[in-house]
Amino acid sequence: MKGLYLKRLITQKVFLGGDMKKRVDYSEVGDRIRIGREEFKISREKFAEMLNLSPFFVGQIERGERKMSISTLINVSECLHMSIDYLIFGEVEKAEKNTSFQSLINKCSQKEVDVIEEVAKIILPHITR
Repeated sequence: MKGLYLKRLITQKVFLGGDMKKRVDYSEVGDRIRIGREEFKISREKFAEMLNLSPFFVGQIERGERKMSISTLINVSECLHMSIDYLIFGEVEKAEKNTSFQSLINKCSQKEVDVIEEVAKIILPHITR
């Protein structure tokens, strides 16, 4: 029993970055969702349709007035291509994900990078993970 408690404690510390007293600020979560949605130029109504939710409920989530289920959080994460850590805590994973893609981007002019960014914003909401 003691081993199970210790394992659970270690797991909680790992998932919470060692600080088990982190609190979720739902208005900040909502802000990150709204900003992500707006970056993709998705209306609240279209986003609600993508999530199979009402626009009113999405608005409440974005204002931090309502909490969402884990399955909704996962769907939001997938739709906006944001990590759950970022959505909840505002922290971005520090690991390099794709160095070959980054090296291609580094060879582009700023104008080319801007075009690639605009294309990515258009197609990412339509790619399923």
